[in-house]
Amino acid sequence: MLRLLVQAGVRPRALLRDPGTLDPGIAAHVDTAPLDAWDADSVVDATTGLDALYWVSPTATDRDPVEAHVNAAGNLRAAVQANRIPRVVFQSSGGAEKRHGVGEIDGLAATELALEASGASVTHLRCGYFFTNLFMDLESIKDGTLATAMDLDRPLPWVAPEDVAAVAAVRLLSRSWAGRSVQGVHGPEDLTFRQVAGILTEALGHAVEPRQISDAELRSTLASFGMPAAQVDAIVMMTVGIRDDYTPENPRTIATTTPTALQGWAATHLH
Repeated sequence: MLRLLVQAGVRPRALLRDPGTLDPGIAAHVDTAPLDAWDADSVVDATTGLDALYWVSPTATDRDPVEAHVNAAGNLRAAVQANRIPRVVFQSSGGAEKRHGVGEIDGLAATELALEASGASVTHLRCGYFFTNLFMDLESIKDGTLATAMDLDRPLPWVAPEDVAAVAAVRLLSRSWAGRSVQGVHGPEDLTFRQVAGILTEALGHAVEPRQISDAELRSTLASFGMPAAQVDAIVMMTVGIRDDYTPENPRTIATTTPTALQGWAATHLH
């Protein structure tokens, strides 16, 4: 994301919990500001003087993630209003249009509403299922199993995070939009988990079989990692909310389709 903005001739400001973690290769080309999304003064200070903002709401691992998103959303709205930031691009998710019943995505829905109430022009990027979610199941995939509580035959838009960054950069740089807009970011094709297992089999050179697990089994697995109950519930309900009784607001179109294919990505990142 920062690289794309730099290549466009912009000197962006990177808002980071720890600016010292910024890649040295890009650090000379950007400004930085420390940001704690859950501290109101920090958000105001970090965003002072901006004429456009790309916001990714952080996930809390030490408290209820939904409540943490709501807290950050309130701070964000106050900062946008205090600093009169005219345009915001927000990394949301498919499912946020349901507003409730989608686990952690409910917190992103609350952020959408907070931004819409701020008076700024806002674009919500309703992203598909990130390729990088496969990292959470990497050991199982290496052992030949792709486990999910999702319906194995339900197609979902799968997207590479770098494609999301490209769409966000273009939106930030464009001044041709105003008001509220929603932009799907869907990757090159919708895939079922059964199809994904087949793609991984080809990309990795060993058989990967899909296996549907129950919500209870998913809860048990997450709890075994030491996750707090609220975080477990937020993750499980994301699956339930997308799997059951959900029709996306944004259908796939040429405007929502992005280029990076799962097979090449997997061959590069999952070995």
